[in-house]
Amino acid sequence: MSEEIEKAINIEKILANKMGGKAKFVPGFVVNWLKKIAHEDEVNQFLWESRDAQGTEWLTRCVDYLQMKLTIEGMDNLPDKNDGKLYTFVSNHPLGGQDGVALGAIIGRHYDGRFRYLVNDLLLYLPGLRPVSIGINKTGKQGRDFPRMVETGFQSDNHMLMFPAGLNSRKKDGVIRDLPWKKTFISKSVEYRRDVVPIHFSGRNSDRFYRIANFSDRYVRKVNIAMLFLVDEMYRNVGKSFTVTFGKPIPWQTFDKSKTPAEWAQWVESKVYELDKEAEA
Repeated sequence: MSEEIEKAINIEKILANKMGGKAKFVPGFVVNWLKKIAHEDEVNQFLWESRDAQGTEWLTRCVDYLQMKLTIEGMDNLPDKNDGKLYTFVSNHPLGGQDGVALGAIIGRHYDGRFRYLVNDLLLYLPGLRPVSIGINKTGKQGRDFPRMVETGFQSDNHMLMFPAGLNSRKKDGVIRDLPWKKTFISKSVEYRRDVVPIHFSGRNSDRFYRIANFSDRYVRKVNIAMLFLVDEMYRNVGKSFTVTFGKPIPWQTFDKSKTPAEWAQWVESKVYELDKEAEA
């Protein structure tokens, strides 16, 4: 039995990688709590049972494992896989888990696995996800390598799937919405002449999660405490229904000098949320 797959999620090892020698000062009860909130045993069991799958096939098994009921709107807006062009797919990020899994499965099937995520480097602990991922750790050494890693993705012959908010959605004044989208997908799509396909993903996390996220964002900015709860949120969302809405591709020439890249990013974000209203209509 492969140790890497059998114990892919190892909280002690993750803490050691992230904290170095300071990890030994983390109390045992905290480590055990982290194991519970990360569903270490359950996740490792699934990873072992799906050890023969990678990329799109592995993502599809995740969708089945999480019993996701997906309704897909606007599938005809997905460009033909044989049109010879490369695209940047951008979506809101309401969940932080299921949304990425589902979109990867859908886009991977449509484009024969020719896509890559930009993901938090913690997700690289999932062996089945690694072949379609470019890991980003914006707070560590990889943070300095972020531009190079983005460049690598856009220079490749793969479509790019991005969540431009960086973090999953927050709840402010009763409204669940992404944090302001970052401009990278605009500047790189223009540079590499990739049309942008907007996607809206429905869904929400628990009120507990939003309280923790708002507290973390306000008072503990150096550590994204909310991220610790995302696996638990994923299990809370097992069996739920979600709607995925694909919008029409936006030509890269749209992003001209009339707006800054940051302003164009907010414009595309607004188009994504308009898709939600169209799906409800």
